[in-house]
Amino acid sequence: MRHILMGAVAALSLGVTGALAQSYPAREIQGIIQWGAGGSTDVVMRAVTPHAEAILGGTVVMQNMTGAVGAIALNHVADTAADGYTLLMGAENPMIYRVMGLGERDYSEFIPVNLLARGTPILVTRPDAPWASYADLLAHIEANPGEVRFGSTGPGGLPSVVTAMIQSVEGELDVIFVPYDGDGPALTALQGGAIDVMPAVLGAAIEHIRAGTMRPLAVFDTARNDRLPDTPAVVEVSEDYATYLPWGPFFGIFVRNGTPDDAVAALTAAFAQATQHPDFLALIEGRGFTLMNISGDEAREFMAAWQSTTAWLMHEAGLSVNDPADLGIPRPGE
Repeated sequence: MRHILMGAVAALSLGVTGALAQSYPAREIQGIIQWGAGGSTDVVMRAVTPHAEAILGGTVVMQNMTGAVGAIALNHVADTAADGYTLLMGAENPMIYRVMGLGERDYSEFIPVNLLARGTPILVTRPDAPWASYADLLAHIEANPGEVRFGSTGPGGLPSVVTAMIQSVEGELDVIFVPYDGDGPALTALQGGAIDVMPAVLGAAIEHIRAGTMRPLAVFDTARNDRLPDTPAVVEVSEDYATYLPWGPFFGIFVRNGTPDDAVAALTAAFAQATQHPDFLALIEGRGFTLMNISGDEAREFMAAWQSTTAWLMHEAGLSVNDPADLGIPRPGE
């Protein structure tokens, strides 16, 4: 009888343990979106999360928390309990907070549940520009110093990083940098002829390219993009660009370090499966993004490479506040 009772207790114990392991989520999950309503991060998160909810069997209540280039949202989640019930739904910006002097925290305090997708940078020009290719543009700049007008959106933004990448490979560009408050106004200015060239993300420019109001010169990636098969990848112009690529804005879901393994596993599985939903894939395709769907060590390696590339490009362009070496950020390729 004693053995029977002990066996029953052990079975009950295992059953309880199994039930606890399967109990996540036991309550509502908060999803803190790092940027405002209607922006790319918001659109991506609100597109993928309902499919993850269905897999989790729980509810994720999303809230936009803006300010300080995303730092307010990051700090908020970093200060909550590491229990899996508060998600940071963010983009790439925290990876350059320290080098740009914007804050002391970054994604090193978080576990990457899923890096969902990334944008692809491209260089576009006005359709009536006298250069027919990227190489022609570089030759024109050399022959006509101080003439070509480049759109810019400030230090740390995609245009500044792409421009720094160009100058790292090609040498100093003797051009006029014209500042704008965001990609949208800059691309509008390009179409109106106020500027000549603009580094942009493919998703923001693709419809204008299709409409013929701007022309692509190069895709900043390791290979041509299927959406622009006739536009060369920049590595075709110079293999030296490969040191910095792939690079581009990305979207990810994070939880605090120390979150229980069962919660991390459940979230990782749910969002990995959610990225394969046809509706989400259609959104990614339509917006010109590249699906990533990576987590764990693979995601950490990607973010480390992204941080290295961006931090050193900003530093060497004279746009950083802190030296990446002092922050323990290695140069690309080291």
